[in-house]
Amino acid sequence: MEKRKIGIMGGTFDPIHVGHLILGESAYQQFGLEKVLFMPSGNPPHKRNRSGRAALSERIEMVGLAIEDNPHFELSLAEAHEDGYTYTSKTLTRLTSECPDTEYYFIMGADSLFSFEQWKDPGRIAQLAILVVAGRDHADDEKLNQTAEHLKNLFHARIQRLSTPNIDISSKMLRGWIAQGCSTRYYIPDSVNRYISDLHLYNECE
Repeated sequence: MEKRKIGIMGGTFDPIHVGHLILGESAYQQFGLEKVLFMPSGNPPHKRNRSGRAALSERIEMVGLAIEDNPHFELSLAEAHEDGYTYTSKTLTRLTSECPDTEYYFIMGADSLFSFEQWKDPGRIAQLAILVVAGRDHADDEKLNQTAEHLKNLFHARIQRLSTPNIDISSKMLRGWIAQGCSTRYYIPDSVNRYISDLHLYNECE
């Protein structure tokens, strides 16, 4: 029996932007996924100092607004824990136990692949999901290929390159623009921009 194929877009989404949405849509199309889960992290261990950022409930609301008109995008609260830190390995262990008929495609950027060995239980993650990697403009393509080969040899990782335009946008950059009063139109969905404006989010970010 052929397994269901479901993508996972994890992250803080602080805020979610068009780069996230393009990666999700590209993975959906390229790998014939049934759907893509957008999974906001509660307290990601690599981003513990979150002063001046949006609250978890606000980030969840922004993700919901951004994906509400896409029938194959779905909000997942699997990592939305206010207490305790979230780890991809634990999330995937739980998901694969609950849904043994599903193959998960974990979508990430090049930066995440470069730091993958420092994640908690990287071998476990590689065992439980196919890693879908998107390049970024500042990422060296040869280094990316070498890293992928290293991880394949080390963890028997299944790594697929995502064919998508390099949309080199970061949430940190956009938070800075908002704090400076600059426009983020076309970088952030209109509904999310309105939400940020109404709640005065990121006005005092670094």
